[in-house]
Amino acid sequence: MSETDANRDRKTVSLAERRIFSESFKPLYDEGMGLVEEAAEYLDGEGRAAARTLSRVAATLYAAESMRLTTRLMQIASWLLLQRAANSGEMTREQVAAEKTKVRLDTASAQEDVPGWGELPAPFRSIVERSLSLQALVRRMDEQIYGGARIEEPQGWAASNPVSDQITLLKTAFGGG
Repeated sequence: MSETDANRDRKTVSLAERRIFSESFKPLYDEGMGLVEEAAEYLDGEGRAAARTLSRVAATLYAAESMRLTTRLMQIASWLLLQRAANSGEMTREQVAAEKTKVRLDTASAQEDVPGWGELPAPFRSIVERSLSLQALVRRMDEQIYGGARIEEPQGWAASNPVSDQITLLKTAFGGG
């Protein structure tokens, strides 16, 4: 690499960095935290009532997917809070990079074609879909800003292991997980 290329690389700021470390971060932060709040309200209210009317298969799927959704959103919220701390000067980018290693941005979801998916309440499926989209965006931004090992993005809903998914569903159904 020539000296000119090296200087250009040092001066290049990715769009993700510009978005995270500026005022344009607030809409992303608000979207993420709003989705966390919306999911919590839904799961505590309307979702709880709707879950009681589901078939056994759909109810088991709903329970497992609710746990995945909650985990995914808490990880996204953690990442957003770290970025906000860096943006406001409360933490250095190096401190954020060290802390964010505890954050996982790879929580999968059930496949859309699993038994019971179509029975799940539409508002719940919408929250799951939006959380997956937000997770994918955050993961891409994280890669652009911090680099490191790239987690392959799932194709479609998720690149999950069907056997593992079934074990999770069984554990959920029988109170073991």
